[in-house]
Amino acid sequence: MFPFLIFFSILNAFIFEPKVADIVPLAANEKKLLSDINSYRKRLGLNEIKLSLKLTKVAQLHAEDLKKFPPKGKCNMHSWSGNGEGKACCYTADHKNPNCMWDKPKELAGYDEKGYEISAMNTAPDVDWLAQWKRSSGHHQVIINQGIWKSVDWQAIGIAIRPPYAVVWFGTLSD
Repeated sequence: MFPFLIFFSILNAFIFEPKVADIVPLAANEKKLLSDINSYRKRLGLNEIKLSLKLTKVAQLHAEDLKKFPPKGKCNMHSWSGNGEGKACCYTADHKNPNCMWDKPKELAGYDEKGYEISAMNTAPDVDWLAQWKRSSGHHQVIINQGIWKSVDWQAIGIAIRPPYAVVWFGTLSD
């Protein structure tokens, strides 16, 4: 039994661990967004959040999915088309199926905790994504650990911008 567990652990690492080559390096606008979020949190006395390869992989996959297959009908920007990596998932405004979003990091990157996403769409040429999220109470609360997020300690963040979409994933487990 023990050799099987070792074999499974090694196999799991090769299947689920994102490699640096799997992750597109952050573009300048993504690095700026990460810096803006951490600077803002620091000004509020909150910890900076470390970039996660796993959550960045999920963010990149989702931003690409949103760009290629924008959500339709009652499905919002936390939805996944099912046309790329990951199962189809319709996330609705009533939040009746939160695991549809929360489980994507485990499904796509082997992240061992739930992930929490903020997303936005903006067609302006030079978007201040953080300013946009600060104007949305729900998104802002995630960024600054307020409301239902007050007791959560973010340890990981993943970021992707694929105009006109920006996606940020937060997690409680560092890579």
